[in-house]
Amino acid sequence: MTPLDVVKIRLQAQKNPFPKGKCFVYSNGLMDHMCVCEDGNNKAWYKKPGNFQGTLDAFLKILRNEGIKSLWSGLPPTLVMAVPATVIYFTCYEQLSAFLRAKLGENETRIPIVAGIVARFGAVTVISPLELIRTKVQSKKFSYKELHRFVSMKVSEDGWISLWKGWAPTILRDVPFSAMYWYNYEILKKWLCEKSGLYEPTFMINFTSGALSGSFAAVATLPFDVVKTQKQTQLWTHESRKSPVPFHLSTWAIMKNIVSESGFSGLFTGLIPRLIKIAPACAIMISTYEFGKAFFQKQNVERQYNSLDGLLTRNVNQSQVR
Repeated sequence: MTPLDVVKIRLQAQKNPFPKGKCFVYSNGLMDHMCVCEDGNNKAWYKKPGNFQGTLDAFLKILRNEGIKSLWSGLPPTLVMAVPATVIYFTCYEQLSAFLRAKLGENETRIPIVAGIVARFGAVTVISPLELIRTKVQSKKFSYKELHRFVSMKVSEDGWISLWKGWAPTILRDVPFSAMYWYNYEILKKWLCEKSGLYEPTFMINFTSGALSGSFAAVATLPFDVVKTQKQTQLWTHESRKSPVPFHLSTWAIMKNIVSESGFSGLFTGLIPRLIKIAPACAIMISTYEFGKAFFQKQNVERQYNSLDGLLTRNVNQSQVR
């Protein structure tokens, strides 16, 4: 999904050039990244000049003039964050779901909600310090020594809790999203299997269930996503300019300010772009995950069967020798 956001940011930069200290959100469907513009030249991927007439035109011109690699600009930070986040998230969900099913039964409908909430809460909490460090690294190039000095300074000034800045709005968006996503995904998957007369879901059933449940959760949690974006953008803008951070940046205060300025619809700004990214991203992630899980489960069963078959053959041979 990264090319979609690369095109979006390039179109935004063309209409309103990013000055020094300007913050923008880079969101490729898997993770959000807060980027701070530090230099005034056109070397950064999001500042390269272009004369784009629209999304398709920008896509084709970037592809033709800069090469296919440019459509995946800014991907490395996502991969660095996605690996630990995804490992923690899916492992927690699977293990907790199995534990709850053993205790409450297979048909308990609350299991996906509880497992999804706990898994996302744990993943966001563990990854939050890395998110802060990654955001700082994105703003300009740091050596490991400078990065260590920055972390030490933050801890000495504000304590260890300072490494979890931005945790609250992220929790408000991601935990409800996860609860709604997993609940609807499990319900839709079961319903589609029953309608298709299948015992096990196919790749397309997983894909469709993931897309639909992701879309519903994305719409329901969009107000918190708008607030999170505004809050993080303002925080990082003030920090990059070395100006004092205002005290009215609570989640509720920002939400009330949005409603007073833009009406209730302001809380749903960016609905279409979010759906365009979230729906296929959720579908791709869950369907490939389920496919990989089924593949390795099959491999494990075959390995156990071969081991058992080998053991029985060896016992038979020993009996014949006797």
